Amino acid sequence: MLQRAIIKKSKNSYQLELGGDIIDYDINFKLFLVTKLYNPHFRPEIAAQCTIINFIVTESGLEEQLLAHVVNIEKNELETQKQELVKKQNDFSVRLEQLEQMLLESLASADPATILDNRELIENLDNTKKTTLEIQEQSIQAKKTEE
Repeated sequence: MLQRAIIKKSKNSYQLELGGDIIDYDINFKLFLVTKLYNPHFRPEIAAQCTIINFIVTESGLEEQLLAHVVNIEKNELETQKQELVKKQNDFSVRLEQLEQMLLESLASADPATILDNRELIENLDNTKKTTLEIQEQSIQAKKTEE
């Protein structure tokens, strides 16, 4: 049934082989499976042929999941772009944290008398500032794409 191995018998008549028996099939048939299991596991071939929705999430999280499915079908390029932007934001956050660590290490090891002459410290400050501006621009772009 999941493979939709439907046989067209006549103009408006369809049949399906289910459990070795040939049965009539309505093209408007939809199958919804519900489980009380906390985290059910489906085989990959079943998961590839079905849309699985996790209802344990909050209402807003569920809205986002359903919207992502619809956008993925209707405008796949927008969903792909949004996913890339989210990945870039995560990468930028990690990079910003690394730059902040380097900046703190440079400040801790710098001589207070020559702190203004320390080129490495100034370069770290510039890199941190540029990365912060890039992250802010990416956030604005991600919000526009999400809308």
